[in-house]
Amino acid sequence: MKRSLLGLGLIALVLCLSVTFLAGCAKKAALKDTAVVSPESKPAAAAPAKVDDAAAREKALRDQALREKAAREAAEKEAAEKAAREAAAKAAAILKELQIPDINFDYDKYNLKPLAQSILKAAAPAYLKYPQYKLVVEGHCDERGTVEYNLALGEKRAAEAAKYLVDLGIAKERIKSISYGKEMPLDKGHDEAAWAKNRRARFVIFPPVK
Repeated sequence: MKRSLLGLGLIALVLCLSVTFLAGCAKKAALKDTAVVSPESKPAAAAPAKVDDAAAREKALRDQALREKAAREAAEKEAAEKAAREAAAKAAAILKELQIPDINFDYDKYNLKPLAQSILKAAAPAYLKYPQYKLVVEGHCDERGTVEYNLALGEKRAAEAAKYLVDLGIAKERIKSISYGKEMPLDKGHDEAAWAKNRRARFVIFPPVK
């Protein structure tokens, strides 16, 4: 009887120890699994992805800024070139409007003939329209006569044309006169046809200084 009770007690003790051992192993396994998925371990794995995303966004913004800058500079360049072309075209149109054909004089004379007067009358409105432009009137002669005589005659021709333009309303300070006498012939021939061309006043336009 005592042996039976002792045997039963040993069996019960072994079972208790077995249950305790198995429970302890299960608890350790659960703790190990918990440690693997604990919140503290997750950020370390996710951190590189966040850094890569931030770098990609920064690069995208930088590239976009460069593209916008390039587009802006191209637009500014195109606008500047267009403005320059328009300004050049406008200046050329004004110069064309201000052109005055040569006027001619009779031999040894400096008075303005009717045709010369009509040419200057037609030219005056443009100079009144663009007061910032100035004018130089050149006096020229044919080859006959001395250098000194022709310089004086050329000056009278230039002065007479300038005075007529002033009388038409153009400010005197905008017009200068100069004589080249017989030194700059338009036609280098030695006959009446060439001489008639060389007895002239020539008009040179001076744009405003920028």
